[in-house]
Amino acid sequence: MMLLTKEIKSKLPKLYATESIPLMDKEIVCKFFNPTGLGTWYVIEGEEEDGDFRFFGLVDLFEMEFGYFSLNELESLHLPLNQKIERDLHFSKNKISQVYKKEPLE
Repeated sequence: MMLLTKEIKSKLPKLYATESIPLMDKEIVCKFFNPTGLGTWYVIEGEEEDGDFRFFGLVDLFEMEFGYFSLNELESLHLPLNQKIERDLHFSKNKISQVYKKEPLE
């Protein structure tokens, strides 16, 4: 499965483009997940950078935190049973407040 399609790229705001929007009101454009267990990445912004695609979003691993991650990082993760990170094909746009229930420090 292709994680990042042309359609998703066209919908993603560039990095820092949503700075004026309160964090809890930012929209999640797509969601990546580990089909074998822990790990969900909610993408808010992204753009091509140094031959890779860099994202900003909410990452749910051992705890939920906001940060940057890259397409190469997601594609290089070695999962059990030769699985790979997947994109949630049924995900529809949501605001951060729908998946993150705590008020973040801004």
